[in-house]
Amino acid sequence: MSDQHIHTTEAHGHDEHAGLTKKKIWQVFGILLLITVIEFIIALWVLPHEYMSHHVGNVVYICLTILKAFYIVAYFMHLKFEKLGLQLCLTVSFIFIAYFIVLMLIEGSYLHLHMPFQ
Repeated sequence: MSDQHIHTTEAHGHDEHAGLTKKKIWQVFGILLLITVIEFIIALWVLPHEYMSHHVGNVVYICLTILKAFYIVAYFMHLKFEKLGLQLCLTVSFIFIAYFIVLMLIEGSYLHLHMPFQ
């Protein structure tokens, strides 16, 4: 009877996250740290000395933040190891959410400019 309760990793599929090792975690940590250091250098040295305009600085911040969000979601929330269908479903959903937020901000500004309230 005890032979029926033998558990192996193959039977439960726990090897699907085998790609996330301590070395990979430290690599992702290093990448996130590097991106954060770049953001601080831009904020504390580049923008105050006007080596870059604030508009370009904002675009760079947004790109770096999206890159950091990708690494956090992909590795620490294990999305990189999920099936492609789930990845695409979540990615498309977040793109639409961001689009609708931008759309509402634009519409809100339009109404504020063209229909002032007394």
